[in-house]
Amino acid sequence: MSQVAALHFLPEAVIFDMDGLMLDTERASLQCWQQAAAEAGLRIEEAFWLRMVGHSGPACRAILRERLEDVQIDRLLERCYALYHAVVEAGVPLRPGIHELLQLLAAHGVPCGVATSTQRPLAPKKLEAAGLLPYFRAVTAGNDVAHPKPAPDIYLLAAERLQADPARCLALEDSPAGVTAALAAGLTVIQVPDLVVPDAALRARGHRIVASLHDARGLLEAHLPTPRRDA
Repeated sequence: MSQVAALHFLPEAVIFDMDGLMLDTERASLQCWQQAAAEAGLRIEEAFWLRMVGHSGPACRAILRERLEDVQIDRLLERCYALYHAVVEAGVPLRPGIHELLQLLAAHGVPCGVATSTQRPLAPKKLEAAGLLPYFRAVTAGNDVAHPKPAPDIYLLAAERLQADPARCLALEDSPAGVTAALAAGLTVIQVPDLVVPDAALRARGHRIVASLHDARGLLEAHLPTPRRDA
């Protein structure tokens, strides 16, 4: 990966996406879509399901309408959500480096929030089950705003809840929809891609793209003072 530009400021607040960024849920979600479709006798390529990544429920339904009738969609969603909730109940693994990054920000008193397309009450439930909820001062869910990602609304509201200027906030995202939303809201963005690789058009937006949350932590560490060790 080419050299990533250093951050030019210490953020007033850091706002995290959830699925695919902190929680390793995108693979589970993809498998649930594929299993539900197979059970319904539908043969749809993986690339179609990947288009759902980072989008809200209504946006996913709109994508499904390209291939399916409403009755099929209702049945597919019901089965997919049942499979996915079972995965959540069993425990979702964390993306590598998330604990270290959150601990670093907490140690330096940097406020953190969440901006996720997942709806309430499931969003905080997933964070609590993963042991991450205490790190966040505010969780902004998909049904907290009228216009979901890629619209900027959710990031604007997340920054407002943290009492931070969006222009002085950092967003951490994995999906193109999330990156687009955060950039439109005026945040600085670090993308940590998961299943969906950013295409040339997204890369042209000029945000930072790194391979892991460890790399994202490295960009922040340059602006954080070394913790003082008392003798």
